[in-house]
Amino acid sequence: MNTKQAKERIEQLRKELEYHAKKYYDEDKPEISDFAYDMLMVELRNLEQNYPEYQSKESLTQKVGGQVKEGFQKVTHEVPLQSLQDVFSIEEVEEYIEKIEQKAEENNIKEVTYVVETKIDGLSAALIYKQGKLIKGATRGNGLVGEDVTQNVKTIKTIPRQLKEDIDIIVRGEVFIAKDNFERMNQEREEKQEELFANARNAAAGSLRQLDSKITEKRPLDMYIFNVQKIDGKEFDSHYKELEYLSEQGFNVNPIRIYCKNKEEVKEAIEKIGEEREKLTFGIDGAVVKVDNLMFREILGSTAKTPRWAIAYKYPPEKKETKLKDILCQVGRTGVITPMAILDPVKVAGSTISKTTLHNQDFITEKELKIGDIVVIQKAGDVIPEIVEVKKDKRTGEEIEFEMPKVCPVCGAQAIREEGESAIRCTGIECPAKLFRNLVHFASREAMNIDGLGENIIQQLLDKKLIENIADIYTLQFEEIASLKKNGKKFAQNLVDSINKSKENDLYQLITALGIRHVGTKASKLLARKYNNIDNLIKAEYEDLSRIKDIGPIVANSIINFFHEEQTIDLIIKLKKAGVNTTAKEEENTDNRFEGKTFVLTGSLEKYTRGEASNLIEKYGGKTSSTVSKKTDYVIAGEEAGSKLTKAQKLGITILTETEFKQLINGNKWQ
Repeated sequence: MNTKQAKERIEQLRKELEYHAKKYYDEDKPEISDFAYDMLMVELRNLEQNYPEYQSKESLTQKVGGQVKEGFQKVTHEVPLQSLQDVFSIEEVEEYIEKIEQKAEENNIKEVTYVVETKIDGLSAALIYKQGKLIKGATRGNGLVGEDVTQNVKTIKTIPRQLKEDIDIIVRGEVFIAKDNFERMNQEREEKQEELFANARNAAAGSLRQLDSKITEKRPLDMYIFNVQKIDGKEFDSHYKELEYLSEQGFNVNPIRIYCKNKEEVKEAIEKIGEEREKLTFGIDGAVVKVDNLMFREILGSTAKTPRWAIAYKYPPEKKETKLKDILCQVGRTGVITPMAILDPVKVAGSTISKTTLHNQDFITEKELKIGDIVVIQKAGDVIPEIVEVKKDKRTGEEIEFEMPKVCPVCGAQAIREEGESAIRCTGIECPAKLFRNLVHFASREAMNIDGLGENIIQQLLDKKLIENIADIYTLQFEEIASLKKNGKKFAQNLVDSINKSKENDLYQLITALGIRHVGTKASKLLARKYNNIDNLIKAEYEDLSRIKDIGPIVANSIINFFHEEQTIDLIIKLKKAGVNTTAKEEENTDNRFEGKTFVLTGSLEKYTRGEASNLIEKYGGKTSSTVSKKTDYVIAGEEAGSKLTKAQKLGITILTETEFKQLINGNKWQ
């Protein structure tokens, strides 16, 4: 590589790394793996060393990535939160220790000891205590300036508010989400049809950097402390002793910390952590080697970006070859059909892998996967196994092409991939795989509003096989319901009454309850008003549906596909037989007092649910929006209203309390 080529490559790498650092640190949405990012950084560092004329203080090799997110107060760190120098081989660890010991010899230091710790995969933060009381929490940011997340860190139960001693201290640690909590979070998000978190690190970072601490409080965050940044009135000579002291004060200290007397023990500690990392309850992305002697640390000093007294060893992603024996499809609670690779069992990074997700048809096509292929497996992010490569040179000609099924493998209903989506979904409303979620939605307040029929009761009914489809709700007996709770007669009577009451609901509530994809309450009202009864809607033609305002071709297609399913017709017949109303009752509303007005709801409402308030607004000709803009006419603000209220105040938009909104509904006043 000549000088010109080196300069061009350095500039290209800096741009790439800046882009990916922004995605990782600022947006918590990385597009490449940590390993891929590290390799780009290594290439840039080597080029800058070989061509020092192109070195720059603005290069990410010389500074910490990350900026302060808009909406947070800035915190200037009294002691910088530096990054660590990464190494990727045991040979590099050995070289580092040899340099440290040479430096010790030069400074007449007879013995050097080390502490090897897990490098926790989360978000680095500092905690500031005055007189033993937690007064501030801040993210690392760019190392010099971070974000004030005090209210958010106070929601983390393992962070002590008051220490045992009344000391002034600044500590540093890693905020993370444990592996099992992360899996549980993603499962819940999938059930709610919310976007899944890519990994636990992103989930932790995004949760801590929420402008609304109530959101943070709902996330299962934890924090391990790994360093004293500053302490007043106490002297320590050992990092290991510092950690012991922090533990005594009530801090949740990094549980994996191995005291090492020499290079060989350091290597053994790194190897031990590597062997045990699969058993850890939290994710790690390496092992940190630290000099234990704090006075020697002062001598070693730091660069602008990294301390010279510590390095981070990054474990290489282990890869193994195995055979793709088959591809089977699973159906999730939302109806998404996911292809799963069935593999010859192979041990990767400490655990035996026999299957892994193939995500969707696009992934299979991109990798050119065939049943019978020899594939390369690696553990992504130290947790999730994935296929990274196909060994095409090992094909025998007996491999079989795979195509996603046209019908659901569980219930046989049509499987559809909508335009612009990668997922294929089951359309069957009686599909056993979707039954729990369908029941929860059917009974919800925005749908059939069956009070008392919540997730816990539904799960019990399914476990006891008292219901096997949605229509079975209307055949439940008093005694069956009462058996679910101790002294459950009153509960059973209330639920029976609520079930019977739901039979009289308006048609639009039933349409909403059916859970037709893309059809919410607003669209359900339009359909009920136009077709008057469920039979007319079942017979509706695509051309007619797509011409309805706010319906359009995508929603029309979804409605047609839904009512073409035998399962749908079977359910409608059962509901009619149970006495559920299937005719529109709502009379044409002539009171359009909110016509042309746009409302935004924010905060916690006490008198109404969000759905009820929206229904009232729409009933009187108004519209609701999720965002505040110059076109917004009114903001209804409940308790703990956040950024939407602030924006509305800045724009001079009329703010209504719930009481004032109720007065508008009752016709007492109009602004």
